[in-house]
Amino acid sequence: MNAHALSVLEFPKLLDLVAARATTELGAERVRALRPTRDAGWLEREHTRVTAVRTTLVGDAPWHPEPVPDLRRALARLRIIGITWTAPELLGAGQLLRSARRTGEALGDPRRPPIVTAVLGPLLSRLFTARAEEDAIERTILEDGTVRDDASPALRRIRRELRAAHGELIRILERAMERLESHHRVQDASVTVRNGRYVIPVRREGRGAVGGLVHDASQTGGTLFVEPPAAIEFGNRIRELEAEEVEEVERILRELTDRLRPHRDQLIDTMEALAELDALFARARYAREFACTSAPLVPARRGFSLRRARHPLLLARVAAENGEVVPFDLAMGAGERTLLVSGPNTGGKTVLLKAVGILSVMAQSGIPAPVDDESTIPMFDDVLADVGDEQSIEASLSTFSAHLKNLSEILRLATADSLVLVDELGSGTDPTEGAALGWAILEDLTRRGTTTIATTHLGTLKELATQVDAVVNGSLQFDAVQLAPTYRLIKGVPGRSYGISIARRLRLPEAVVARAEERLPQQERDVAALLEQLERREATLAEREREAAAIAQDARKRIQDLARREQNVRAREREAEKQARQDARRLLLDARSEIDRTIKALKQAGAEALDEKGREARRTAEQLAARQGTELERLEREEANVTRRAQRAGAPTPRPALTEPIAPGAAVAVGTLAGKVGRVLELRGKEAVVAVGALKLTVPVKTLDRVEAPAVDAGVVLYGDMPEVEARSEVDLRGMRVDEIDAVLLQALDAAIRADLRSLRIIHGKGTGVLRAYVTELLQKDTRVTSHRLGAWNEGGTGVTVAEFG
Repeated sequence: MNAHALSVLEFPKLLDLVAARATTELGAERVRALRPTRDAGWLEREHTRVTAVRTTLVGDAPWHPEPVPDLRRALARLRIIGITWTAPELLGAGQLLRSARRTGEALGDPRRPPIVTAVLGPLLSRLFTARAEEDAIERTILEDGTVRDDASPALRRIRRELRAAHGELIRILERAMERLESHHRVQDASVTVRNGRYVIPVRREGRGAVGGLVHDASQTGGTLFVEPPAAIEFGNRIRELEAEEVEEVERILRELTDRLRPHRDQLIDTMEALAELDALFARARYAREFACTSAPLVPARRGFSLRRARHPLLLARVAAENGEVVPFDLAMGAGERTLLVSGPNTGGKTVLLKAVGILSVMAQSGIPAPVDDESTIPMFDDVLADVGDEQSIEASLSTFSAHLKNLSEILRLATADSLVLVDELGSGTDPTEGAALGWAILEDLTRRGTTTIATTHLGTLKELATQVDAVVNGSLQFDAVQLAPTYRLIKGVPGRSYGISIARRLRLPEAVVARAEERLPQQERDVAALLEQLERREATLAEREREAAAIAQDARKRIQDLARREQNVRAREREAEKQARQDARRLLLDARSEIDRTIKALKQAGAEALDEKGREARRTAEQLAARQGTELERLEREEANVTRRAQRAGAPTPRPALTEPIAPGAAVAVGTLAGKVGRVLELRGKEAVVAVGALKLTVPVKTLDRVEAPAVDAGVVLYGDMPEVEARSEVDLRGMRVDEIDAVLLQALDAAIRADLRSLRIIHGKGTGVLRAYVTELLQKDTRVTSHRLGAWNEGGTGVTVAEFG
């Protein structure tokens, strides 16, 4: 793309901003080397890879790149046979191998999202690992780049002897200093090193008394640094050991280098892959930090839509100051080629101009842009710009001449797939001529199909949209009361300059301002008034849209809340009804069993005790009825609560009760049958015989409520145990828990008795015998069961119990 336009858009600064998020210099270099392209395949791959890396930055184990040493020069030298790497270079190679191994383990973790392994797989496959060489380097070289003493037995011996020789030599020199005469000694002197040899400082006049070799002298010449004869032999030995150490270290480094030499190409590929991953990490980190998205890229001639777009450089600067950037929305249809933005200075027109350009450029460079997910970013073959004052004294260019030079270049290079950005079109010369020239330029670019965004203060150019197709006006909203920009783009409405209003706000003499208003042509005043009216209507519509959106959102939330509440109420109603029916059924079964036992006792007692047993039976029945009444009252209270909740949710209300006394033939609501409507057949003191459908039953009068007779003799739905036409002769309890057996077994017994079966086969399995024991206990308590036994060999054996009825 045009280098001048990229510079005007400050694209290098954006690359530096993204590169600062890299962890290595190699990764930062990769980011700075990015350039915009129209290669759709490359762009799709890059944005997909950035998205994949972005998913690794969150979660329980966020990924962070490993260090990547710069070994480009060292790897280039490695192809030369006989070249030996230095210890720091080998240490870097060990770091490279370790980083490759750790990166492969981190990103290849199966717990990562599938997109990571699918998209980054080709990069991960390029990572070369050699654990043996990595461990060998770590065992040989310390972190400071020195070879370890235990790198080889020979090196350990040499360094041990070298340390001993150093110690002995220093002791010899210290003794030599102690033997010096006081007038030959240097005050606060100590053993030192000159030219690689250990020496002692001696005054010049003591040179003859010490002997040996002079290696250096002080600046004044009064002190000589002498190696005494007794130290020369030890010094020579140290030199020999040092030479042996260098030779052994060189051998160790050469051996490690030769182990890496066959893998030179893999190491180069690994370093490049790690640098590429770091560059992707920098882009993903930038995108996450500034809420960027990899919005779809579309050809500009098809139109585009930027939603909640922000200038990336302005966004970074304001974020550093804990501020907030006002986003803008811009949509250009396929038939709209030129946007002409007008309005006052400091309104943000130039920022808008640059934002559209840099958003497209960064997206075409593989960097997510700070726009909303619903955006579509235009893709251009080139970006051409005339922005800012490019006056040049050296080139003898005035401001207007510089603008014309740029515009000439734009007209020469612009195509239907280009983006042209022109700031302050027609400025720098006579307004009439500038407007005419700007009109012609925009008309030419529009007819070519070039996407053009221009800003202007000239009123004549605002009329271009009414005379040339594919040209639309736009303005950046300005607060006429505060005389401050709001930076919100309004498409379709040209902007006002607010020059006179700003002059009045800045306390220019009122007489001068009034005279200026008088000098304005009436046509311009009419246009300004019309624009002001349009701006007010636009503001009103925008406010109403926001209110409507808020109301719609609140309504959706309320509907969701009501749906959840209704669902919870229904669930509680079902649970309450289920529990109530289970309790009522259990009470009826208990009462029936007690009545059966009482009748049996009456038969056994004989006629002489019949009266006493009758009275006792009545007392027992009354006690049971009282207990049942208590339970039924509790159930009625629960049902009343459920009814009230249902009424709030819109459920039908129960049938109202009447105050008339209960008499034969009256319609009543039977409380023991959950309020079902029946008809009284006869009264027996405190009890009444009631017919509910085909069922006759005797109930206490206090459980009945007088109600209106139903208009239509509709069928009554009964809740309870009805006689079964066909009952099963066996029940299977296998797989059930003990607490689940009661309801199933009692229901099977009821069905068998109503069907007049002589026996019921209960399958409980063998297992541990817990179910069999519990079934036996239940059958022993049930008075309807005359006997029970284990099944015969052909009936299931000990896995079956047979209950028999009288």
